[in-house]
Order: sequence, then C-alpha cells, then structure tokens
Amino acid sequence: MNLKSIFVRVGVWPRPGMWDVGRGIVLAATVGVIAGFGAIAFHWLCQAVTHGTLEWMAGYRPTEPAGERDMFSVLGVPFRPWLLVLIPAVGGLVSGGLVFWLAPEAEGHGTDAAIQAYHHKRGMIRWRVPVVKMIASAVTLGTGGSGGEEGPIAQIGAGCGSTLGTWLKLPDAERRSLMAAGVGAGIGAIFHAPLAGAIFATEVLYRDPDFEAENLIPAFMSTTVAYSVFCLVYGFEPLFDVGRLHFSDPFIMMPLTILAVVMVIASLAFVKCFYGVHALFERWRVPRVIKPMIGGAATGGLALLMYYSLGLMGEQAGRDGLSVLSVGYGYLQNVLSSTDGEGLMVLVLLAVGVGKILTTSLTIGSGGSAGVFAPSMVIGGTLGAVVGLGMDYWLGGMGIWGDIRLEVYVILGMAGFFAATGNTPVSALIMVSEMTGSYALLLPAMWVCALTYLLGRGWTIFSEQVGSRVESPAHRGDFIIDVLSGLTVRDAIGRAIRDFKAVPMGMPLSDIVHLITDTRQTCFPVVDEQGEYYGLFGINDVRQFLYDSDGMGDLAVAQDLASTEEPILTLQTDLSSAISEFASGRYEELPVIDAQEPGKVIALMRRQDVITAYSMRLLAMRRDGAEFET
Repeated sequence: MNLKSIFVRVGVWPRPGMWDVGRGIVLAATVGVIAGFGAIAFHWLCQAVTHGTLEWMAGYRPTEPAGERDMFSVLGVPFRPWLLVLIPAVGGLVSGGLVFWLAPEAEGHGTDAAIQAYHHKRGMIRWRVPVVKMIASAVTLGTGGSGGEEGPIAQIGAGCGSTLGTWLKLPDAERRSLMAAGVGAGIGAIFHAPLAGAIFATEVLYRDPDFEAENLIPAFMSTTVAYSVFCLVYGFEPLFDVGRLHFSDPFIMMPLTILAVVMVIASLAFVKCFYGVHALFERWRVPRVIKPMIGGAATGGLALLMYYSLGLMGEQAGRDGLSVLSVGYGYLQNVLSSTDGEGLMVLVLLAVGVGKILTTSLTIGSGGSAGVFAPSMVIGGTLGAVVGLGMDYWLGGMGIWGDIRLEVYVILGMAGFFAATGNTPVSALIMVSEMTGSYALLLPAMWVCALTYLLGRGWTIFSEQVGSRVESPAHRGDFIIDVLSGLTVRDAIGRAIRDFKAVPMGMPLSDIVHLITDTRQTCFPVVDEQGEYYGLFGINDVRQFLYDSDGMGDLAVAQDLASTEEPILTLQTDLSSAISEFASGRYEELPVIDAQEPGKVIALMRRQDVITAYSMRLLAMRRDGAEFET
C-alpha cells in the first residue's frame, strides 16, 4: 500500500480540485514576493535618482511623509533654482528614450496599460515592460516630474504576474488573475495599504460599480505577501502621521457635502486638463521621444515660477510652491500635521492644488512615465484644506460646524477626489484610511466617496476602463453561456435541419459529388448498414479528395472522408456546451441523436441555430425586464 492509499483511507487526501487551490496559493504568493521586491527596488531607485539629481545637483530635497524612510543621507549642497528647469527636462528626455525605443506600452501613468492588457490582450504583458517602466518612472519622478508611484508599480506588478503566467503556460483566465494580483500587490506594498491595493485591483477595471470578484482572493494573498516583504525594509508605519482622529457628530455630513461638490468640480478640471494636454502633445508635430523633455521643462518652469511668486510671502511659502514637483507628499504631511491650519496660507494651498493639476498633466500628458494617484492625493488634500479653512472662516464665526478639525477636510478631500477621478470609491476610502492609519473617519468617508463617485460618473482618468463585465472582451464568452443557461438542444431543434441527407459508408466519391449539388448541407453524417451513425464529413473534406493529384480520389468512399472524432449532440445537451463544441470544432453543423435511440441521427444542428436561440433568449430576457420595470 502506497502513501496516497493510506491518506485516502484516513480521509486526509485532498479532494478533487484541491491541488488547483494549492497551486493558486503558491502562484499568488510568488507574485507577491516578486512584486514586493519590485516595489523595494523601484522605491529605492526613485530615492537614488532624487538624491543624485535634485539634491546633489540643484540642492533641492523634496520633503517626505512621516512613514517613509529615506535610505540616503542629506547633502549640504547650496540651492540652485535654475537647475529645476534643466533637470526635469533631461529626465524627460532619458525617460522618453527608454520608453519609446524599448517598450512603448510603458508610456503614461501605467494603470491604463494594465487595464488594457486585462481586457484586450488576454492579460499578456511583455517581460521587458516592468523593467523599462521601473527605470523610466524612477527617472521621471527622481528628476522632478510630477506624478506618483502607483501607476508604475501597478504595471510592474501586473507585468510580473503576466510573465509568470506566460512562462507557466497558464490559461488566459489564470494569467489575467495573476496580473490583477500583481497590480494589487504592488500598490498595496508601496502605499502601505494592503487591503485597498487588493480591492483597487478588482475595482479599477470598470467605470460602473462592478468588480472582478474571482481575482479578489488571489489579490488578498499576493498583496499580503508583497506588503510584508516591502515593509520589512521600509517599516510598517502608515504613510502619513495624522494623530488621533474621531467622529462623533453626524451633522458634519452637511458641510462635507459641500466638500464633495468641490472635489467633483476639481476632478473634472483635472481630467479635462490631463487629456487636453495629452491631445495637444499628440497633435504636436515633433519627434515623440523629445515630447517628455518638453513636458519636463514646462513642469520645472512652472515650479520655478511658483517658487518666486509665492516667495514674496516668505521663504517657506516659496519652498512649499516647489511641491508641485515630484510626488509632493511632504507638503501634504505638513498640511496634515498643522494644528487647525496654523501656519497654512490659503493662497499657497490653492496654488499647490491647481499647480499640481498642471504639472501632472504636463509630465504625464507629454509621454512621461508616472502615476496619477499621488497627485490626486495632493490635489484633493490641499483643496480639501482650502474648503476646511473657508468653512471655518465663514461658518465657524456663526457657531455652525465650527468644531471640525482641518485634518478631516484634508483626508476626506483626498478620498473624495480620487473616488471621482478614478471611479474607485471603495478602494479610495480604504486606501486613505490605511495610509493615515485610522478608520475613525470611515463613515464620513463613505458619504463623501459615494457622492463624488455618483456626481463624477461622466469622466475618468483611466481611459481604458470599460463599463462593466458584460462589455469586457475578456468575459464575452462567459455571458453568452449565462444567457443560454437552462436551454438544451431540444429547445432549438425546431430550427435545425430535419430533412437532411445521410451518406452510406460505401458511397463512392462520384456519387457524393452529385449529392452535394442537390442539397444545401455543408456537413453529412455517415451511417453504416444498420443506419447507425459512424462519422461526419464536410464539403472541404470532399474538395481535398477531388484535387488529389495521386488519383486516389476516384477510389475514395464515404468512410474514407468521415471523421469519427467530431462531437455528437443529444436532445439533452445544453446549448452552452453546444456553442463550446462549435467554437472548438471545424464544422458548421453537428449531428443530433436521440438518447433513447443511440446511433440514430434525427437532425443536423447548425451553429446559426444556437446563435438564433441565444438572440431570442436575450430578447425575451430584455422584454421581461422591461415589463418588470413598468
């Protein structure tokens, strides 16, 4: 008795399908490990480029959030503002060259490319894309280009999952699942938000409130592993330090409604500006490789203009204006750490929020490689602070809603803005909660994200999103089968060919040719002497023998033409299985037999008969739905 037999007897041998579960766990965890180390490498590379360019050359060191460790020491280099135009320009040129010469699909913010691969490319991403995306994005962000790390790390994680699935020759559905798991793993790790990363990977694919539910568990596993790997190096603290938050007054929902409306307007301005700049660069007749250089120079020039303009209000205000470069999380941390707005100036907040819209559009819209999530956090947070200070000034003096802390407006502004911009309300509210290390504002965040999502349904920053699963090319076959569920061949037999010609096994080829000219059939069942089904041949099979140069065609009979491996349908076969047989076979017609009389062909079912049954069923479902609504 072998080991397997012993396990089976004691009841601990895995049930059928359990090996697939175990394989799924191993693959998802593997993607998590790869994505976690990819996030470490990408984040380190971003810091290294920043240290070697902005800090070492220009003397400018972007501030960072409290939960982000810098692996490089501070240099005492004098500040040279004029280099803030040159460095982003050179960074754009290098990044553009890497992308356009090695992997054009790495252009832009990255998340769109992952979404497109999921829906339209069977989850396939070339292995070189994650490598090129990592280097190009680190150069863009490290030299001052305005963007975030989520788009690049999403494409890096997606590329890892896709490449693993391709190397292992997995089916398309499993490769897409690993790709989505890689997206969640990368984002969950680099933003210290594992739950939000997993949900984001299933939610961002669609404009409507739809999810890829089957990818959720693999995303949970891969994101957990990636987050653990990344945080072993960079720490487990939340990205932002906001202190202790609390929610105890439901009446704050009223001013938060005003906040939501402002975030919706701002998100529309961001999307229009982003794609307007992108269209402008697309129409511009200059070599594509230098367009990111022009966008980088314009970004640096705008930052320099803000530095000198806001500097009239003080040195710190000028330095805050430079937050429109790179990620900008450091200024957002300063806003969150302020005590009821102490030290903050509305004009500076407004300038950074609007400036971030412009610099992000210039950096990414010109073809640069960076994400849009981090800019969304900065834009939403700064404009949320403006709304909060305005509320405190106009309403606090009247004793109405004057006890809301400024951090509440900032945090909910971050969540609401991205919910409207990306059509991702669930992952937005959870991500902001995890990034700030507090779920105390979960209830008002739900209110703000729901409002901004509903009011912002007409636009999205992710242009490759499709409406829902029904509209996704990756799921077309799934929904045809769902519509045909419950229907059998018996339900469609009325449209099948009943008056068909069957061919005896011994009929010579010359007689078969005359038979073909007298019928509209394209396939012919071959029967034996007892009239029982033997095989099937089609017109193309006859044509092959007619043009046989060896002269053997004159000796051929029906038995020589017949294929005995083609599927046979019964009256009880469900139509979803029938359409699968047609899809995998080479004939337009298949024989139908009665299970009560095995071997007797009663009809020929055409592919068109199944499509007609599908159309009629779909029409009936829509009609029933309309009657139910009325």
